[in-house]
Amino acid sequence: MSQLVIKDLWVSADSNMILKGVNLTISSEDTVALMGPNGSGKSTLAYTIMGHPDYKVEKGSILFDGEDILNMSVDERSRKGLFLAMQSPYEISGVTNRDFIKQASDKRIKENGKPLSIYKFAVKLDKAISDLKMDKDLADRYVNEGFSGGEKKKNEILQLKMLEPKFAILDEIDSGLDVDAVKIVSDNVNNLKKENNIGLILISHYHRLYEYIKPTHAVVLINGQLVKEGGSELIDEIDKYGFEPIKREAGIEDEVTLLEECAFKVTSK
Repeated sequence: MSQLVIKDLWVSADSNMILKGVNLTISSEDTVALMGPNGSGKSTLAYTIMGHPDYKVEKGSILFDGEDILNMSVDERSRKGLFLAMQSPYEISGVTNRDFIKQASDKRIKENGKPLSIYKFAVKLDKAISDLKMDKDLADRYVNEGFSGGEKKKNEILQLKMLEPKFAILDEIDSGLDVDAVKIVSDNVNNLKKENNIGLILISHYHRLYEYIKPTHAVVLINGQLVKEGGSELIDEIDKYGFEPIKREAGIEDEVTLLEECAFKVTSK
């Protein structure tokens, strides 16, 4: 069983503190809904776990399977079994989707100590594309170039299926998807969870995703601090009443904060 342990994590960007002493432990058996208002630090936490250079860890540690990963590069973290499905996937001109995934797969998936053969990789890729109901020609187009918003999000899940990580963070993977596509993506994530027992962090503003992918528990991040946690009843409470009651309970009064302004600047680069 894999485990991600975040201890007293303080993170800044552009000299502004965004995360302020976050503590969180998640195992491969867990599916955690990471919730909070815009600018609360959810994506910052996701990118910090994966090693994004724009975010500076001022204090604390992130342990994955007992190993501190803060000094590891992004690719090292990926090879250890971490995965991030991005909120806004990048386009990579000149590199086909097939070649991109094959190169990443060769570093992660081994059979008798060697990467999958071209044939086995092709069979696996074709099945994954079929499972996601994607157009077959997307495999041989440049990564995300000319893809619709929904195709880009499905492409993130395609990479998730192909790389078989131990732990995945899905950052607003449902945004830009219609109802049918959300169901398809959710079914694929649920099947992967069942087959490989991967740990999941789900970030979404929409209750619908949590109806399809059932969290084991939820945590609420406000102003860079985890202020509340609970089960599915907490998700229902937020869907019905919003975050204002939790803010009042935590003694947070200002609706717009310097943190939110900073987060907007970072994500708008």
